[in-house]
Amino acid sequence: MSGSGRQGKGTAPTAALGLPAASALVIGSIIGTGVFALPSALAPYGPVSLVAFVVVSLGALALALTFGALSKRVPASGGPYVYAREAFGEFAGFLNAWSYWITAWAGNAAIVVAWVGYVEVFVNTGHHKWVSVLLALVGLWIPAAINLTGVRNTGAFQVVTTVLKFVPLLFMATVGLLFVDSRNFGPFNASGQSALGAVSAAGAIALFSYLGLEAASVVAGRVREPGRNVPRATVYGTLVCAGIYILGTLAVFGTVAHSKLGGSTAPFTDAANNIFGGTWAGDVVAVAAIISGVGALNGWTMLCAEMPYAAARDGLFPRAFARLRGRSDVPAFGIVASTVLASLITVFSYTRFDDVFTKIVLLSVLTAVIPYLFSAAAQLYWLLVRGGQRSGPRRLARDVTVSALALAFSYWSIQGSGYQTVYYGLFVLLLGVPVYVWLKRGQAAGDPVADARAADVPAQRERAPETPPQAGRVSRGLRTGRIGGLRRRGDLRHRD
Repeated sequence: MSGSGRQGKGTAPTAALGLPAASALVIGSIIGTGVFALPSALAPYGPVSLVAFVVVSLGALALALTFGALSKRVPASGGPYVYAREAFGEFAGFLNAWSYWITAWAGNAAIVVAWVGYVEVFVNTGHHKWVSVLLALVGLWIPAAINLTGVRNTGAFQVVTTVLKFVPLLFMATVGLLFVDSRNFGPFNASGQSALGAVSAAGAIALFSYLGLEAASVVAGRVREPGRNVPRATVYGTLVCAGIYILGTLAVFGTVAHSKLGGSTAPFTDAANNIFGGTWAGDVVAVAAIISGVGALNGWTMLCAEMPYAAARDGLFPRAFARLRGRSDVPAFGIVASTVLASLITVFSYTRFDDVFTKIVLLSVLTAVIPYLFSAAAQLYWLLVRGGQRSGPRRLARDVTVSALALAFSYWSIQGSGYQTVYYGLFVLLLGVPVYVWLKRGQAAGDPVADARAADVPAQRERAPETPPQAGRVSRGLRTGRIGGLRRRGDLRHRD
């Protein structure tokens, strides 16, 4: 790999992902080791958490449909970042990029913690803390090394790991249901709180399993025919995962006693062992979970770099994130920086928290839901401002309903995260404000575009190279500029 950095203002990153690879990226990013550890995290709530899973699955589908529609409007890399930027301006776009970036690397820490639980089926069976930390660091840096070799290798690796991880999950979601024993379920609501409160709290944890449904939209600039392939990959991938998740979790709840499930570090392994007896079946599931975890980390490491890359090309993230290296145009700085941060939070969590997985999961969910909320709001904004111009009343009503459900679901997920998580999440989010001030100060000092704006001269900010060319009509409500002055009519292209 070449060591020279390239920012090539006129070039776009290689569009190397077709529909199969994009779908594998969505499924592979959604299905990590989180689902393999989730039954244990949900066990304290009892079977009522299955109700939460159904609610979360419906909300995730609404979000998937929303992202599919948004990717047709703006088929550019960046996903939630670019949607918020186009609808609500630069500051909203920056906050979404900042929040999602935190989600990506903090989520990797949660994934690797669950991954270690399955690795320790074979090694470090005594769960010695510092050996666990070392295993976690290895799990984080292997996918980073794969990503540094280029997007083609990342996509190919994602397809292989997606196929391998699907077999045991599909088995548990089908054959495993035949071995369900109702005596294993325990009390329907074991949380000690109201049923509604239990569903909300369990739903916030369950939502972690669906993080990544927006993966194809985040890397749209790397996908061939993004207006066609990104919506399909997003919706199909979410539907497949929803079916596997609900049925697989039901099977685990019904084959592992409730009294043991909460303390299990590898619940799917325990379920397979209970079905067949002995340990061989559980070992097979553990191997699949290990492969699944590496695949999910591979996909999320790519997202860790792609979101800040898109924002940095627009001047809304530190410039280092926009540099591409090597023949494969790899955003190496984003990959390395995010993996370093994930490593630090993993070490910190192992030394400070007992329930490491749940703590990191809740923080990741909160920082992910904020971009989801802004994306749903952006879709609603575009529909209500100009939706009736190209679609009939029935289609408009349908699209508005789906977007409103996605918005309401996002608010519900924030509420279920708990006061402490919201406090820490808001604090981490607001840490981005000084970064934004610093970025804008630097632009104002030396950017001719910023200087032109300061002089009230209409000027157009340079866009990310994979952002679609500016064309088409924009409604009068969208003509005002993001920071000041007037925006040109062709500044934003919509697609219905």
